[in-house]
Amino acid sequence: MSKDFWQRLGKALMTPISLIAAAGIFLGISSVLQNPDIVGETFVSFTVVQHFIGIVRALAGAIFGNLPILFAVAISFGLAKKEKTTAAFSGVIGFILFHVTIQYLLSVNDITAATYSVEALMDSGMNELAATQAASQYESVLGIFTLRMNVFGGIITGLLVSFLHNRFHTIDLPTAISFFGGKRFVPIITTVTVPFLALLMYFVWPYFGAAIEGVGNLIAEAGLIGTFLFGFLERLLVPTGLHHILNQIVRFTPIGGIAEIDGEQVVGALNIFNTSLAQDSPDMGVMAEATRFLAQGKIPFMVFGLPAAAFAMVKTALKEKKQEVKGLMSASGLASFTTGITEPIEFSFIFVSPILYIFHAFMAGLSFMLMDAFGVVIGNVQGGVIDLAVFGILQGTATNWYWAVIVGLFYAPIYYFVFKTVIEKRHVLTPGRELDDDEVTNESANSSAPSGDLGTTIVNALGGSQNIKSIDNCFTRLRLVLGDTSIVDEDALKKTGAAGTLKLDETNYQVIYGPKVEKIAPQVKGAAHYHDE
Repeated sequence: MSKDFWQRLGKALMTPISLIAAAGIFLGISSVLQNPDIVGETFVSFTVVQHFIGIVRALAGAIFGNLPILFAVAISFGLAKKEKTTAAFSGVIGFILFHVTIQYLLSVNDITAATYSVEALMDSGMNELAATQAASQYESVLGIFTLRMNVFGGIITGLLVSFLHNRFHTIDLPTAISFFGGKRFVPIITTVTVPFLALLMYFVWPYFGAAIEGVGNLIAEAGLIGTFLFGFLERLLVPTGLHHILNQIVRFTPIGGIAEIDGEQVVGALNIFNTSLAQDSPDMGVMAEATRFLAQGKIPFMVFGLPAAAFAMVKTALKEKKQEVKGLMSASGLASFTTGITEPIEFSFIFVSPILYIFHAFMAGLSFMLMDAFGVVIGNVQGGVIDLAVFGILQGTATNWYWAVIVGLFYAPIYYFVFKTVIEKRHVLTPGRELDDDEVTNESANSSAPSGDLGTTIVNALGGSQNIKSIDNCFTRLRLVLGDTSIVDEDALKKTGAAGTLKLDETNYQVIYGPKVEKIAPQVKGAAHYHDE
């Protein structure tokens, strides 16, 4: 598969993840406000307030309970090249039919919600453990009794629907049935094709699920070394964007853990954490096993380490450029500190210093390992100070949140010293240290010039409108498909405020702007006369 596919898949997966991150914060705050040990019995006794909090908690919980269809729609939409709304609509149809088909096949063998409940299986002669294990192989999705595939079912459905959509959304049919051609044909072919995928998975999934569980058990048995490797690889993959794929694997598959909570089997680190958080008395041991792959491992280097690295880059900037770099690094450091958006800082050094890049990845792995070793229990996915406060401090000392702060306080001077030393000793060209006029600056992006001028400048630097085939963006990057990447003027792009650029192959190109890319992307599309279809 092409790099373009993996880039688009990574971006598509980030759509439900962004919703999960927000819902997770609401779930965390609700959990705190309904815990008498934190807010006191008096506050908990306010019925009207507690009912409102309960609604918020239920709504957030519903999002986590319906992740499979969210993934199906997000992937169908994200991988569609044109007519994205039709793809999303077909994704919903495909997901429902996929599980309805499996439900029917199960019912043929007398496997239903009634016959395969724990109680029914125990009545048939099974012991409680065997009955629980047998029942855990199935679940209800949107009221449909089906195989327990979690988000995997949504992912494979979305992949199939997006493939069918891109292949058939422009199909021409004979005149007599031409009404059903084009984009109308996509849900039709989806209806015909998806049951065959369901039939395949009906026979394959039991073996596939056992294999995944085996791999998950092997990684889980690696202990602290496994946690270190996850953190190290997660940062090492950042330039490629494939770290999103790695994160999904641990968050939603057995590699991230398997736990039985309230009589139900829950798979994946993030699922385990959120399900545990929704319980009246969460099992901190179960949560700790899940959070070893979550936000806690990021806090020391995102809240403390990278802002210190940003400060080091300000201190090592040339005197005449220090103010410009200070503005750039202040915004980048604040983004990392508060929300865990680190790419504006990371792309300031990983392309110009392999030493700092490997050092950062190593420190990330060490951070994950130390949080695991100290029994820290802080979930969610971002890793900024918001996660530290909501899922750590406000949940009480049982989360051992203070270790994240203690380790972070050591990380800050280590990052500052290493970055300052390497930059000065090896003459690393971080922002503000260039010896010519090609410095990375956000002057153009923040100037008083009309927003359209910035878009035009970027388009011209990319080789003109005729060279641009596709324009998209994620949280921090402008993602482009160009006719020819060799004619891009990287120096001109840097003068528009880009923290860096990345050439993936002859046609795929990325420009890193940080969080402000959300405002820049529409300007570029307008200047290039590009419209999403």
